[in-house]
Amino acid sequence: MCHHHKKHRFQGLPELHELEKKMDRRDFLSRTAMGMGALALGSIFTQDGLMAKSLGPGGGLPGLPHHPPKAKRIIYLFQSGGPSQLDLYDYKPQLTDMHGKDLPESIRGGQRLTGMSANQSIFPVAQSAFNFKQYGQSRSWVSELMPYTAEVVDDLCFIKSMITEQINHDPAITFMQTGHQLPGRPSMGAWMSYGLGSENQNLPGFVVLVSKNAVRDQPLYARLWGNGFLPSQHQGVQFRSGKDPVLYLSNPENYEGQDRKEMLDYLKELNGLQYDTYGDPEINARISQYEMAFRMQTSVPEVSDMSDEPDWVFDLYGEDSRDPGTYAANCLLARKLIEKDVKFVQLYHQGWDQHGNLPGGIRNQCAKTDQATAALIKDLKQRGLLEDTLVVWGGEFGRTVYSQGTLTADNYGRDHHPRCFTMWMAGAGVKPGFTYGATDEFGYNVTQDPVHVHDFHASLLHLFGVDHEQLIFKHQGRRFRLTDVAGKVVNDLFA
Repeated sequence: MCHHHKKHRFQGLPELHELEKKMDRRDFLSRTAMGMGALALGSIFTQDGLMAKSLGPGGGLPGLPHHPPKAKRIIYLFQSGGPSQLDLYDYKPQLTDMHGKDLPESIRGGQRLTGMSANQSIFPVAQSAFNFKQYGQSRSWVSELMPYTAEVVDDLCFIKSMITEQINHDPAITFMQTGHQLPGRPSMGAWMSYGLGSENQNLPGFVVLVSKNAVRDQPLYARLWGNGFLPSQHQGVQFRSGKDPVLYLSNPENYEGQDRKEMLDYLKELNGLQYDTYGDPEINARISQYEMAFRMQTSVPEVSDMSDEPDWVFDLYGEDSRDPGTYAANCLLARKLIEKDVKFVQLYHQGWDQHGNLPGGIRNQCAKTDQATAALIKDLKQRGLLEDTLVVWGGEFGRTVYSQGTLTADNYGRDHHPRCFTMWMAGAGVKPGFTYGATDEFGYNVTQDPVHVHDFHASLLHLFGVDHEQLIFKHQGRRFRLTDVAGKVVNDLFA
């Protein structure tokens, strides 16, 4: 570049001209490029609503909750694989006369089928191999597979008319956990953490427990409890059984706590300088996660320690509760976590995907889960915690009334069924001893009060004082929410 052009390059821009005189060309371009890039980045973050906002109580959003909440905490017992409603809760005595006969086309109604049963020439109706009885003052129907749950039916609110749009496991589980069938959206727990914050600053607001004693017929991915496009401190933290409940939390050998504290102080200072330069909110999220991890070094071993639990508690939850990582032990740990004001505790228990040998498979599943599930309800109730703790039980879809594959006198399987399935809730403002919705005589279609997954999410948020249409995060020019663009609150579920 000639001297003449260089001299007149910044005419009309005196500030930049003076700045150029104080530094060489390369230094000027690198500094101004970085500064302009940071300004542009900050502009993008501001437009997308990502810059740090002033927080409400507990670190949640200002203005939340929108109305007085009935629930303060939730324990979600997710039964991965699709439990058969026809063999557990949705009693259909009429199936005895139809057993082995082809399901009428008028009932099936051209429903989309999975690739596992689409080529069957007939769809033989399979009555349940298990006996049902009515229990409690509510006279709720429960299978013989669930004797412990039968003892607490008067505390449960059954929804027998759940419907979903997804017929295969991964999109259905993703849909149930995030409100969308494709990966990338924030999970329920992440939305809750983002909107409402946490009452305990020494433990994550969203904790995940995965049973170690489950049949791993379908995979689980960490994105199911991920933060999606929300700030990363809202993702679920998985607690594991064994020496280190949270990975990489313990100090390395010969590394003292004071060393960690000193390292974090310097790291916070460096991250602070980076934030001042770029304005990226994820830098502050990173700082808060490091600091949380430091506090968790004390709080996690304390809450994971079961030595102070009396024998009667282990007897209540079952012998498995003495073995960390089992479903029963995780139910007990969930109670301890919500006692510490962890807002969202999510249990995942795999093994409900019974395409064949359903009678044997579902019996084993119930043996692993029934006692501990009921014990959790009893334990929360006797401690006065059920009043403001919501407990949810259910999977991603139901099972078909017809048998997948060959139907024999004592064996059958059931395929995936999105048109109707059963879930239940307990505690925190839901009607106890209540059944909502109904299905036809085949347990194949909803005939009364359908509850879509979006409706379920809207109702769940409502119990926490959140208007699902107002809990919004703007991302890439669109306003996102857990219920997408649908969902209605089912007020009839509430006491």
